[in-house]
Amino acid sequence: MGTLYLVRHGQASFGADDYDQLSPLGRQQAVRLGEYLRPKLQDKPIEAVMMGSLKRHRQTWEGIAEGAGLPHTPAVWPGLNEYDSHALIESIHPEPLAKPDTPELYRHHFRLLRDALQAWMAGRTQPRGMPSYADFVGGIEAALDHVRQSHTGDVMIVSSGGPISTAVGRVLGTPPETTIELNLRIRNTALTEFVFNPKRHMLLTYNTLPHLDSDAHKDWVTFA
Repeated sequence: MGTLYLVRHGQASFGADDYDQLSPLGRQQAVRLGEYLRPKLQDKPIEAVMMGSLKRHRQTWEGIAEGAGLPHTPAVWPGLNEYDSHALIESIHPEPLAKPDTPELYRHHFRLLRDALQAWMAGRTQPRGMPSYADFVGGIEAALDHVRQSHTGDVMIVSSGGPISTAVGRVLGTPPETTIELNLRIRNTALTEFVFNPKRHMLLTYNTLPHLDSDAHKDWVTFA
């Protein structure tokens, strides 16, 4: 069986005009993950890398590749892209929101996001510029199918919390709403592992940070 490594991107720029950029810490997290994986991937190299088309996915991969010394050119799969949180929130709260620069505004943002995700998943809303929830899930399942059908060795996917939690939910057979809770707790550069054969994927680990498990890196753990 092969192992599929699913990596959430490093810390992005939450609250900035362009969220889709790694922060300096996000870049460090990605390089550190690569450094941690380097001996493992030298002993058992990965066959292929897949990622979404967002900047934070590419920047995270570049950090991992630097830290691990990996030469791969990732295949870009737009179906591994994150949902648009702004469009989701706008679909249930069209009035402009203040920038979430206080703890209360931050909590308010994520309360709205949770409600908006529930409405989208249930088909009660169709956020502007976004696929239906069924199509979003279909893009993730297509990537998982490709891994099973095209590879027998190890593969890495660099993506976001929404697609990774959705993949976990599909493998475990959970209700869609469960993936919201999985998603809102996934950490930056967290590692999730599936083992797979041609027939199915099986969950091995979820949302782990072995590369940050030291006193030197305890302040590197972030969620956004």
